[in-house]
Amino acid sequence: MSFVEYSDFIQDGDVAIVYLSHNSVMPVKVQQGAQTQTRYGVIRHSTDLIGQRYGSKVTCSKGGWVYVLHPTPELWTVALPHRTQILYTTDIATITMMLELKPGSVVCESGTGSGSLSHAILRTIAPTGHLHTVEFHQQRAEKVAEEFKEHRVDHLVTVRNQDVCQDGFGVTGVADAVFLDIPSPWEAVGHAKAALKKRGGRLCSFSPCIEQVQRTCDALSDHGFEEIDTLEVLLRVHEVRTVSLPLPDFGSDSEEAPPAVGATEHPSVTMKTTTPPRRMPGHTGYLTFATKPRS
Repeated sequence: MSFVEYSDFIQDGDVAIVYLSHNSVMPVKVQQGAQTQTRYGVIRHSTDLIGQRYGSKVTCSKGGWVYVLHPTPELWTVALPHRTQILYTTDIATITMMLELKPGSVVCESGTGSGSLSHAILRTIAPTGHLHTVEFHQQRAEKVAEEFKEHRVDHLVTVRNQDVCQDGFGVTGVADAVFLDIPSPWEAVGHAKAALKKRGGRLCSFSPCIEQVQRTCDALSDHGFEEIDTLEVLLRVHEVRTVSLPLPDFGSDSEEAPPAVGATEHPSVTMKTTTPPRRMPGHTGYLTFATKPRS
C-alpha cells in the first residue's frame, strides 16, 4: 500500500480507509491480531482485513458491514486527524491545476499542518518529483513525518521544522512551484522567490482574510512577480428534486371527443429539476497566484 501506488490486496502494516457511511470514514492501521471498534461492531484485522481485496464489503461482529477502501489523498482529507485547519479537495484541485504540477515537479510548501494538501501534491508529482515542506510547530512536523513514512511516500518528501519567514525553505533555485499557507505570507515572499528555479515558476498563497491578500499582493509586486491574480473557490451544491408540471393547453381547430370518465382534464409531465441552495456557507479562503519572471 502506498498513497501514490495502487495495491490490490490489504497487507499487514497498510493504512486502510474504512467507509462507514456517506459522510463517515476512518483510517485504520492494519496490524496482525489487532481489532477496530466501529458502530457496526468489531473488525478483526487478521481475518477480516489482511488478504482481502481493497474495496471489499466486510461484515462486523454485530452483523453490520463496512467497505474497506484503498487510501487516496481525497479520502485522507476527510479521514485524517485534524491538528490544524485543512484544505479540502475543492481548493486542492484548483491549486494543483494553477501551479501546473505534474510528475517530476519540485514543490516547496509551508506550513505543512495536517498534511491534507501535501498528500495530494505527492500523488501528483510522483514518481520522480520532490516536496520540500516546512512546519513551524515541532510536534506537528514530527507527526506528519511519521505519517509520510507510514503511507510510504517519505522518499518523495523532506520535512523541515523551522520558521519559513526567518529561515526559508532550505533549498535555493530548484522549485517549480511554491505554496504558502501561513499567517503572514508577505514575509515569506522573498524566500519563496529564492527557492523557485531561476527562470519561471508559480506561487500560490492561501489566506482567509482579504487584508492578508492585499499585503501579499503588494509584496509579490515589490519582488517582481507577474500575473498576480486572486480568486475564491466556492462549492455550490444543487438540490435535485422531482416536479410535476402541467402541459399547456393551446386549444384545437378540430372538434375533439370529450375526455373519458376518470381521465384528467389537465395532463402534466413529470421531470427532474435542480434548485440552487438558499444559503451557502462556502468561503474557505482566497487563493493568490503569481508567476516569477522568466528573465
